[in-house]
Amino acid sequence: MLNARVLTAEFLGTFALVFFGAGAVVIDAARADALGLLGIAFANAMVLSVAVTAFIRISGAHFNPAVTIALWMANRVGGKTAALYIGVQLLAAFIAAFAIRSLLPQMPAETMGFGTPRIAPDVDLVGAILIEAMLTFFLVTAVFGTAVSSEAPAVGGFGIGLVLLFATLVGGPLTGAALNPARAFGPALMANEWVGHAVYWIGPITGGAVASLLWTKLLLPRNDVVASATTS
Repeated sequence: MLNARVLTAEFLGTFALVFFGAGAVVIDAARADALGLLGIAFANAMVLSVAVTAFIRISGAHFNPAVTIALWMANRVGGKTAALYIGVQLLAAFIAAFAIRSLLPQMPAETMGFGTPRIAPDVDLVGAILIEAMLTFFLVTAVFGTAVSSEAPAVGGFGIGLVLLFATLVGGPLTGAALNPARAFGPALMANEWVGHAVYWIGPITGGAVASLLWTKLLLPRNDVVASATTS
């Protein structure tokens, strides 16, 4: 059974990612584009970078069901651990959305669906899924390349977090660049806004799974490929 320390780390990291990532969207709307796309992208990148660096030695710093499923596929976490992580991530995302509702300006928060990612009118569902899948592929690639591989450079969480910078700049205007089912789920549940919500599960999980397969079958050093899960 996982201890409270591990689950608390996973909760705090996910909470921070959703509160500051979705909160940046709300503040940008509340203050007449004061942050802009670049500011929102930096907010997402920095909060993930710091959270990963702070908690990676405690919980592995997943903060994302797509990352957890990718690492489960690679035998880095067991099935029970993965299920607990995902449950904590979804709970943390919802509580973060509740904090946005309670603490940030009410009208823009409601207008923006508490930061719920939205699909642009000129992007269809298949295109949205492919965009989210491709962006998440590179996020999970950063996880394997900087945190899982024994050849990983010592860059802390910044190699992972910075993926959200370029992902948000490109994908933000198209799909909201969630790259994370929990990031979409928490605000959507608070706003009761479910249009296209499946995109934010299918896309990230698919992209993460493809990255996991590529790394375990080809890119990881052979001695890093484990035969069975290290955590039950």
